[in-house]
Amino acid sequence: MKLGFVINDIATEKNNYTTIRLARTAVARGHEVVLIGLANFIYDADGSVNATAHCPARDDYKDDDEFLADVQGKEAQTRRISVEQLDVLLLRSDPAEETADRPWAPNSGLLFAQLAAAKHVIVLNDPAHLTDASNKTYFQHFPEEVRPVTCITMETDEIKAFIEARGGSAVIKPLQGSGGQSVFVVTQENRANLNQMIEAVTRDGYAIVQEYLPEAAKGDLRLLTLNGHPLQVDGHYACFRRYNDSGDARSNITAGGKIEMAVPDEAALRLAEIVGPKLISDGMYLAGLDIVGDKMMEINVDTPGGINMAEELTGADFSGHIIADLERKVRLRAYYQGAISNTALAMM
Repeated sequence: MKLGFVINDIATEKNNYTTIRLARTAVARGHEVVLIGLANFIYDADGSVNATAHCPARDDYKDDDEFLADVQGKEAQTRRISVEQLDVLLLRSDPAEETADRPWAPNSGLLFAQLAAAKHVIVLNDPAHLTDASNKTYFQHFPEEVRPVTCITMETDEIKAFIEARGGSAVIKPLQGSGGQSVFVVTQENRANLNQMIEAVTRDGYAIVQEYLPEAAKGDLRLLTLNGHPLQVDGHYACFRRYNDSGDARSNITAGGKIEMAVPDEAALRLAEIVGPKLISDGMYLAGLDIVGDKMMEINVDTPGGINMAEELTGADFSGHIIADLERKVRLRAYYQGAISNTALAMM
């Protein structure tokens, strides 16, 4: 199998990224792997889609650190490849990382991915629907039952009115962002700083304001889904609890949060069941559900992460399961020879 990973840039990849774990696992299983930065696609005069890609030189990396050092090193192998000759293209770039310096990059990557899908490359998550999911407004298309009460606006007075109507507590964050960046929990104790919080969020665009869920004080659950269903291997769910005991209300790992193994409870599995049909219809092959109590705070469909952490907590081979599932999709594509759409094939 020829497998490509679309990333922001090879220089910004980190050893704890799910992308690196999946790439190393695929190489170990004997597959050809390439990593393509958002700025490295090429549309040729003959209408073909190509790219300059970083290519692992070996198949026996002892860990993610060694794999990453190889593809980022001065002697790293790069070559011009035909994207159309790939079997699978996994879209693993984070749009939030490009907001300041390269706002053109995420949409450009999706457009190239759509061209690849038109050539019958299996592109995951589905690039047409990822375009619709380019910010957190995508979440508002899921049933109201799974979502906290939400307001999306740039108007300071509207934000303040929403917070006042909910007893002075709420969560404010950018409409487009990740990793807990510029996320504020408004409480009675810090209301004096509300103007500064609003300014910090809205200076780059719309703010999303959500009701505060008291259960968030204990952290949140990250539950990964595959093909629209909770990812489970050998009786273990790809699920963990993220929390922060430093006084910071954010539980994101990039914001200093910690993790512990968790088993999704009945409420979490019910939420996964409710959102599953839309994930399936939109071709969201791999997604991360962020759950607090009986509500979902976010759905990450761009770069859902945590596979490496779930593996280390449970010992289950989630990455191997995912690569084996991609192998199965490639076999199905061969049987039907282009008769099944990319969106449908993504979730089979």
